[in-house]
Amino acid sequence: MLLANDYFNKRNSQQRNLRTTVLTNFIKKMAFTGSLRKTLFGLLLVMVFLVMFLYWNENTGSLKPAGSALIFAGIFNRDGGGQGAGAGGGALGGMPPPKINPPEKTWTYRCVNNRCVRQHYIEQGDSESSYGGSTPGKRVPFLTCTMTCGPINIWPQPTAKATIGSKTSRFRLADLNVHIKAAAQPVEGLLRDAFGVFKEELRATLAAHGAAGEDGEAVAAASLVTESGKEPGKEPSADGKIHFYKPVDENRYDVDKFDVRITVLKSPDVYLTMQTDESYNLSVTHTARSLVAKVFANSFFGAKHALTTMQQLVWFDDEERVLKILNKALIEDVPRFNFRGLMLDTSRHYFSVDAIKRTLVGMSHSKLNRFHWHITDSQSFPYVSKHYPQLARYGAYSDREIYTTDDVREVVEYARVRGIQVIPEIDAPAHAGNGWDWGPKHNLGELSLCINQQPWSYYCGEPPCGQLNPKNNNTYLILQRLYEELLELAGPLDYFHLGGDEVNLECWQQHFNESDMRTLWCDFMQQAYHRLQVANKGVAPKLAAVWSSGLTSYPCLSKNTYAVQVWGGSKWQENYQLINAGFSLVISHVDAWYLDCGFGSWRSTGEGACSPYRNWQTVYKHRPWDEMKLTSLQMRQILGGEACLWTEQVDESTLDSRLWPRSAALAERLWTDPVEEVYSESVPKETFNRMSVFRNHLVELGLRAEPIFPKYCAQNQDECV
Repeated sequence: MLLANDYFNKRNSQQRNLRTTVLTNFIKKMAFTGSLRKTLFGLLLVMVFLVMFLYWNENTGSLKPAGSALIFAGIFNRDGGGQGAGAGGGALGGMPPPKINPPEKTWTYRCVNNRCVRQHYIEQGDSESSYGGSTPGKRVPFLTCTMTCGPINIWPQPTAKATIGSKTSRFRLADLNVHIKAAAQPVEGLLRDAFGVFKEELRATLAAHGAAGEDGEAVAAASLVTESGKEPGKEPSADGKIHFYKPVDENRYDVDKFDVRITVLKSPDVYLTMQTDESYNLSVTHTARSLVAKVFANSFFGAKHALTTMQQLVWFDDEERVLKILNKALIEDVPRFNFRGLMLDTSRHYFSVDAIKRTLVGMSHSKLNRFHWHITDSQSFPYVSKHYPQLARYGAYSDREIYTTDDVREVVEYARVRGIQVIPEIDAPAHAGNGWDWGPKHNLGELSLCINQQPWSYYCGEPPCGQLNPKNNNTYLILQRLYEELLELAGPLDYFHLGGDEVNLECWQQHFNESDMRTLWCDFMQQAYHRLQVANKGVAPKLAAVWSSGLTSYPCLSKNTYAVQVWGGSKWQENYQLINAGFSLVISHVDAWYLDCGFGSWRSTGEGACSPYRNWQTVYKHRPWDEMKLTSLQMRQILGGEACLWTEQVDESTLDSRLWPRSAALAERLWTDPVEEVYSESVPKETFNRMSVFRNHLVELGLRAEPIFPKYCAQNQDECV
């Protein structure tokens, strides 16, 4: 074998020497050519021979120089789906850039009566066209038309003032800079991180369109063309291998400088509370060759929302292959409700940290601000407690389907820089089965009762059963340690969820001879609240939340310390009872804001599902405070709302499509709460158009959001609605 290798190495060396000798002799012979014409012709032949020589040498296994990958690889080709600078990580937690639909080269759009009208586009001199003639002017992509024609495309719609021009500026990402004035250094640091996310997501957009190198960041002050001399956006050369660079045409961009000036001088807080001021003012101006965006906010969170709005004023023009921004804007905005939540159940199915991060990206761009992490349930206990790792050891689906403290901390920090608070929930006392069955083995007694008990329909709402033991003090000690850990990881929190969902009194009845099981439930909740208080260094969070049930109306929970998350039907009597009792409410009505409904029963007996499917219009149209005819005083008890995704029939493969864009519909309801003059079952055409644009924005960010109608309807505004 060694002899064979020596033979081939020697043979390759001889071949290279032979080629070099032939080339040298050829050049010497050409040096003595008498005729100038022959000399020039000979030099041309030498150049051709050199190219062939390099190609021959490259394909016989010789090493390329380290820098040649950028020149020869087609990473910036229009159709290459290239992963230029920042294509993956920062914005989407390691996700690759999304697949973007190819440019619609056969269509152009005109603005007619504030509406984009589609026309067939025929390039001048297109000999292959069967239509004949040509379409006058440059092709206008749909997104460029819809951003400059008709109502503004911002989701959620601003609440106070929104004046936006239709003129655009083309800019380079390399010219984008930030200047920050903040009340405290932590706020400034968080703002810089948030601006980094903003810039990274724009960079990922360029990469997803294969345009990263054309922007001037990845390839400094250079623009890519093929060896055939075609401009970016035209078809690449046939082999698609060798590319050369030429200086950027400065006329391609309208600005030399894009400054973002952020001022936050009031609040030094970097943690969201129920009193956080999330309002902001945003202005954009263009003078000479300079763009200036000014943001004024009273908190980091308001400033972050301003960046989100500004990002929706930016888009990629696939004809000119540049980023564009509407260059004149004045927006004043403030949310209608402080609590704008999304709940994800990670017990019935496990979701990776990257999938959760994707969800947080969608929340941030929708201006949802509370991620309710229903981290455990009776099916599995994926959280690895540092004090009680047995919970995950006995309760997780596998050793790979777990969340470590580092995972939780990573999610919390990822959320915070995007203006989102993480609210973890360990459901108790019900929904506590697998993971709680190790007590007797460790001399701690029965921590939970009815675990996997049959027939399950007697002792819980769905299999498997399990309900914490209210008479075992070790149960409360474990809860206290869990609360300590979660508050350390996610805190400080002024709103903490204690669970309290679907308590089954029959489960306890078979173990305890109590005259009133409701008193036992009250004792449990009081003990849990006390342990939360101890875990939070003696001061309980301002509000402890519980799920609504037949027990929450029982007079043992204080309206001053408990909030109730109302999940029942919007017409259920409990809505009025809880309001009249003075409780603060977070609304999650099952008939409007449960996103797991409408997919049929997942088991052969019992209902096992809620129907029908809640489409985005249903989510959007739901205004429970209007239906309940609450007074202005009662409205103060409505903290906000939350969409819930229980995951009996959802795993990571379907997560995005179940959440988006329906969660964004809830976001506008809670941020803007638009009031229509005439009530109807459908949403306005303008809302359909904005939702269509925002759904595509989510797709561009890497989320697999479900479409709201056929693409034809997007291309032909108002025709389908």
